[in-house]
Amino acid sequence: MEGSKVENGSSSEGRPPNPLSTSAYWQCGFSRADGVPVPCKKSLVRHPSLMKTKTKEINVEPGVQAKNFESKFIPIVRSGAWDDIGSRPNMEDVYVCVDNFVNDYGLKNCNNGPNAFYGVFDGHGGKHAADFASSHLPKFIFEDEDFPTDIERVVTSAFLHTDTAFEEACILDAKLASGTTALTALLMGRLLVVANAGDCRAVLCRRGKAIEMSRDHKPICSKEKQRIEASGGYVYDGYLNGQLNIARALGDWHVEGMKGREGGPLSAEPELMTAKLTEEDEFLIIGCDGIWDVFRSQNAVDFARRRLQEHNDPAACSKDLVDEALKRKSGDNLAVVVVCFQPQPPPNLIAPRSRVHRSFSAEGLKELQSFLDDLKT
Repeated sequence: MEGSKVENGSSSEGRPPNPLSTSAYWQCGFSRADGVPVPCKKSLVRHPSLMKTKTKEINVEPGVQAKNFESKFIPIVRSGAWDDIGSRPNMEDVYVCVDNFVNDYGLKNCNNGPNAFYGVFDGHGGKHAADFASSHLPKFIFEDEDFPTDIERVVTSAFLHTDTAFEEACILDAKLASGTTALTALLMGRLLVVANAGDCRAVLCRRGKAIEMSRDHKPICSKEKQRIEASGGYVYDGYLNGQLNIARALGDWHVEGMKGREGGPLSAEPELMTAKLTEEDEFLIIGCDGIWDVFRSQNAVDFARRRLQEHNDPAACSKDLVDEALKRKSGDNLAVVVVCFQPQPPPNLIAPRSRVHRSFSAEGLKELQSFLDDLKT
């Protein structure tokens, strides 16, 4: 799929297709007598090790633009996205761009600053789970009664509710059976909240430096391996239960031994990282693993920064990243979103030359004067 563009959460053909009809989904996932959809309040299983995990906050380095936290910096949001099927026979990556979710979802009680939502979803075993998550996960966030007062809990709950809702969808239609990783970025004012379940990645460019806003959830990671084994699973040759090369994902209910209503080694719970944006923050890159297979985080930031300095267009920059990944022989589907926080292109970062002050001592001046006097004789 070449260059399918999503603006404000919808493509040229509407929002990402819903595997089920709207009515069928609301019946299984929502309930209210007046017909207004509200999130169901099901009991969702969370592994004890995940319940203890706290949201990681990405702070400005000590001594670097600390004054910005007292400033009135307001991000000016511009975004663009691009995808490509790559060398795969089917396209299973999906992205979502919503530059103003207050307008798109008719929300109230939100601040007057930027209110944006972005996401990338890397499907496997089919595209149904990625389509389903891209369409319904934002709804679970924005229709939660605790949004936006308790953002972190709401986002975590939305991931889990999307996972269980997709299980119910698969019960109604077994052909939907599939799975997907998911990474979302929620921007409210200066607060950036990134939630990740899987191996998609978010990287923040802070004055040219790459700040990773997510952690790849691979089975071989010590933290993930410990959780997997505590949940009755195992890691074989880098694969969860010898089948999946990711430790967290939505869906995959059809894969035996992965997850159940009482938990399992494959978790849908996201890991959250937050940051307060300052004037130092230039743009954010979020992409599926096909991008990161051939780009290191700093390399991607350097590449995107040069392109933005040339054309200052996040959509063109997204395409540039995808095209470069193809040149580097990425063997996967490709999807990337670039979100700029400034109206101007990134500035040149040229280290100022240090001023060297040279002086002569009184003794040195006397010797110089003596030397000059000798030249006259």
